[in-house]
Amino acid sequence: MDYRQSGVDIDAGNETVRRIKSLARRTFTPGVLSEIGSFGGLFKLDCGAYVEPVLVSSADGVGTKLKVAFMTGRHDTVGADLVNHCVNDVLVQGAVPLFFLDYLATGRLSPDVAEQVIAGVARGCRENGCALIGGETAEMPGFYADGEYDIAGFIVGVVDRARVVDGRTIGPGDALIALPSAGLHTNGYSLARRVLFDEAGYEPETFVRELGCTVGEALLAPHRSYLRTVTPLLDGGYVKGLAHITGGGITENLPRALPQQGCAVNVDLRSWTVPPVFRLLEERGAIARPEMFRAFNMGVGLVVICGAGDVAVVLEALADAGESHAWRLGAVVPGDRRVRYLE
Repeated sequence: MDYRQSGVDIDAGNETVRRIKSLARRTFTPGVLSEIGSFGGLFKLDCGAYVEPVLVSSADGVGTKLKVAFMTGRHDTVGADLVNHCVNDVLVQGAVPLFFLDYLATGRLSPDVAEQVIAGVARGCRENGCALIGGETAEMPGFYADGEYDIAGFIVGVVDRARVVDGRTIGPGDALIALPSAGLHTNGYSLARRVLFDEAGYEPETFVRELGCTVGEALLAPHRSYLRTVTPLLDGGYVKGLAHITGGGITENLPRALPQQGCAVNVDLRSWTVPPVFRLLEERGAIARPEMFRAFNMGVGLVVICGAGDVAVVLEALADAGESHAWRLGAVVPGDRRVRYLE
């Protein structure tokens, strides 16, 4: 026997790496010192640009949004979703991304599918000024179903220690500014698929009038990166805290940005109109409102916490950076790190 007979095609793996190399090279920044294919990626940090540089790292996946990619046969968006999610996770601590690595695992390697996925990763890296310096492509027959794969991402960013965003200066009276999401982003898909496909009986190609598009298009809407719109706020010193609204929704993620004691938040439910995809899920799934706010972002992708007197200048700076639909979401109040929703 040989390796191919056991289900692992080394030639397909080599072809995949060959295609990935050209995609990755287009993301390289001056700090990259190694080529794709090395045992490890080398990156030289420009320490002269920082007084006391602090590295910020994060790892994440796309979750069962991948199932929608499998159903539609569209694999060119989930890679960018992965990068943008990871970029936001280091951004909320004040960091800008330096480099990124990915892990792609599948039962039977298709160079065409892998190329589409990594093309999305590379596109996300280029758009965020982040170098794709390495990764791993694993063929694991018998572990994943035919036609399926999983992908994870690993990011490293940098911030000057004095500019780390850690929420320590947040206090009662501060304001919450919301930046809109572009849909579900990368969370809540197990529940969304259960509601829309299993309960409502939709197919990915079903056009839904309330959504103005097909179900597949709504569910594959890309996870936004907030790097370019939030960076000017960080440079201006207006940000006291940031929360990326991911798994756990507003309910679980806003408290992560607060000090350990003394603060809670009031969210004004009248301050925005929840996008149609969430209203459809709530109605078709008969999902209780508290569960909706824990499972989904409800149209809120990122929350900026700033002083109440800075709200106007923050909204103006966001608009100048292209974020014209941001709004005041609520306020910080005395309390025990909880979210209260006000009708």
